[in-house]
Amino acid sequence: MRYLHTMVRVSNLDSSLDFYCNKLGLVEISRMENEKGRFTLVFLTAPEDAENARNGGAPMVELTYNWDEHAYQGGRNFGHLAYRVSDIYAVCDKLMKAGVTINRPPRDGHMAFIRSPDGISIELLQDGHLPPQEPWASMPNTGSW
Repeated sequence: MRYLHTMVRVSNLDSSLDFYCNKLGLVEISRMENEKGRFTLVFLTAPEDAENARNGGAPMVELTYNWDEHAYQGGRNFGHLAYRVSDIYAVCDKLMKAGVTINRPPRDGHMAFIRSPDGISIELLQDGHLPPQEPWASMPNTGSW
């Protein structure tokens, strides 16, 4: 058995791609538009997994945009997506500067949570461990994750 992808329904493809690609840094691997079914599928992966993902060897996120449906409830029902990062402080700083709320700051140098425009919870995990740093160490939680 091999993990292939996680499908996430999105209400606005442009804002979702801006979030996942421009802000979070994922890479678009493929896209399929189905006129008859009235949906678009966009497959994304982490930059370091891009080459393997093109060959089917790395997990991906599938954004499913149904052209006629734009309201989804319960984005947290499945849990969260998780990505390992090389510098959690730099990633969170970049996301904050791009207007993304850090719901659970990386106070411990290990873990943070953010949300997509559709309320999907995303966990960021430090590869290894960094010592606590300000402003993160004393930053409060915002909302839920």
